[in-house]
Amino acid sequence: MLAMFDKLRDIIRHWWMEFTLQTKLMGAATLVVSLIVSGCTFWAVNTIQADARINDTRFGRDLGLLLAANMAPQLAENDLTSVARFSNRFYHSTSSLRYILYADDSGNIRLGIPFSESEVQNSLMIERRIHLPESNGNKDLPLVRQHQTPEGVVTDVFVSIEHDGKFLGTLAIGINPNPTVVASTGLTRDVTIAVFVSIWVMVLLGAVFNALQITKPIKELLSGVQNIASGNFKQRIDLPLGGELGELIESFNEMAEKLEIFEEQNIDELTAEKAKLETLVTTIADGAVLIDNNLHIVLANPNARRFFGWDHLDLDKTNVLHVLPGSVSAELTRPLYQVAAGKLEGEEFRITLNQPAHRTVRILITSVLDPIKENVRAIAMTVQDITREVELNEAKSQFISNVSHELRTPLFNIKSFIETLHEYGDELTKEERSEFLDTANRETDRLTRLVNDVLDLSKLESSHTYSFGAVELARSIEQTLRTYQLNAKDKGIELCQDIEPELPDISGNYDLILQVLANLVGNALKFTKADGKVTIRAHRVSLPLDAGDESNHTVVRVEIVDTGIGIDPEDQRAIFDRFFRVENRVHTLEGTGLGLSIVQNIIEKHHTQVHITSAVGVGTTFWFDLAIHQPQLQPAENLQLAANLNE
Repeated sequence: MLAMFDKLRDIIRHWWMEFTLQTKLMGAATLVVSLIVSGCTFWAVNTIQADARINDTRFGRDLGLLLAANMAPQLAENDLTSVARFSNRFYHSTSSLRYILYADDSGNIRLGIPFSESEVQNSLMIERRIHLPESNGNKDLPLVRQHQTPEGVVTDVFVSIEHDGKFLGTLAIGINPNPTVVASTGLTRDVTIAVFVSIWVMVLLGAVFNALQITKPIKELLSGVQNIASGNFKQRIDLPLGGELGELIESFNEMAEKLEIFEEQNIDELTAEKAKLETLVTTIADGAVLIDNNLHIVLANPNARRFFGWDHLDLDKTNVLHVLPGSVSAELTRPLYQVAAGKLEGEEFRITLNQPAHRTVRILITSVLDPIKENVRAIAMTVQDITREVELNEAKSQFISNVSHELRTPLFNIKSFIETLHEYGDELTKEERSEFLDTANRETDRLTRLVNDVLDLSKLESSHTYSFGAVELARSIEQTLRTYQLNAKDKGIELCQDIEPELPDISGNYDLILQVLANLVGNALKFTKADGKVTIRAHRVSLPLDAGDESNHTVVRVEIVDTGIGIDPEDQRAIFDRFFRVENRVHTLEGTGLGLSIVQNIIEKHHTQVHITSAVGVGTTFWFDLAIHQPQLQPAENLQLAANLNE
């Protein structure tokens, strides 16, 4: 049964889909009008019937009260003859009365008019008793109720009969429906049904005509348009129709012919332009994703695939929300639907990705409008990798925080000791004043070093040029050792040198080389525990001039070796970045994170690189190679040497 119902429903749905929109609208309008007309008609019929029932009820109630009042004395005297004579005369004087019954308090019928007609018994189902209302004898009487008969609704009225305060029984009378009202009601109902049926017959005939004369050409046109949309510009429609439909079909054929000619003339040009566009999108540095209004991916360039891990996925007609990482999908779901619906022109997001690699991206969603700037044709999603920018901003913020702390501490100490000397200088002993001044002097030196580090880095990263010449490396190493010897002794660290005899001069800037050595030795002492050792080595090494070339050139290699705590491999990759501080990992307070960045910049200005070898708990070695000073070296040879050092 259920399968038959489903099949019937499918047939009706298919039949309904065959009609055009205009036919459907006409059918809906006809249904509404017919329902309104029918509803108004039935409302009028029900209103007339209700009014007729009210009139019958009032008539029966008044008539019952009148008869009960007039017949009460005769019933009290049990003069049934007079009661029958009067009631019979009254019954035959009007056609509205259906019956008159007099019953005692037990429901036994004492007198009934018409008592001999089978009509009464059949319609009221009475024999010798009637079922009296439960409210018999109460003040609620007269009681009125109605029942349905083949001739219409009969109104039953029950009236209590009393005389001198004594209850004598119940008077029951039946009121026939108004024949005029019944006839007019039936006529109105029949006319309404006829009008309703006639309207729908005309609608069905019109639908059949429409299906034969209009729907078929429309279907042919729809099929033709679909073929044109799919790229079949050879589509033509051949129907012998005139009028507006004929003109429409003729115009369609002309359009198809022009599109076919246009395709033949411009297919190569369009293909070339498409190739150029795809090449352009593919080569841009940012990720680019083109999405249609249904959020299906139309185009995704290699960078977008790399950002989201789509390298091995087939994205054709794939919903972009199904392949985006979870965090990105949750963030972009609502904005994408709003842009597709035209409620939002575009929006920018900054999201952190954890897969396939940890990076921070800026995603810009923009709607692509049609030429008239009204409808959304697609959605362009641009993805920019701002990981480096975010890291630099975080590093700068950390640097500002560190510098602020480092500046605040010595300034506060200097101010505190100077204020103490100013306010209580006369009360302090000579030793205390000397100690206060010594502390203020050390804090001033500390502040000076911090400011100098910032200025040095700024100067190195600018376009400032330095003069290079012959530098006696041994003298720079000895000066560095003298500077840090006392510091090393205080910490219980052995500070020594291992310099090759007769070491040649190197080509560089003396002050910059001295600064490199000072920073590296200072770091080594900072992270080496007591009884440790820090060594500065300098010796010559031979390196090949070119890959695959057996000829060598000699350089001076400088190494700063310590037996300190070592550096984690993950820190080694970032240790030369500006503002990076290993101190944050080992809980020391000194340093601004600029020392190794300054070292790297200085070494790069000497056309070489600084390297690191470290093991946690064993120690760390920083080393770099410097070119030997050769005054007679030709410029081209000097450049080649610098390039080899860089390699």
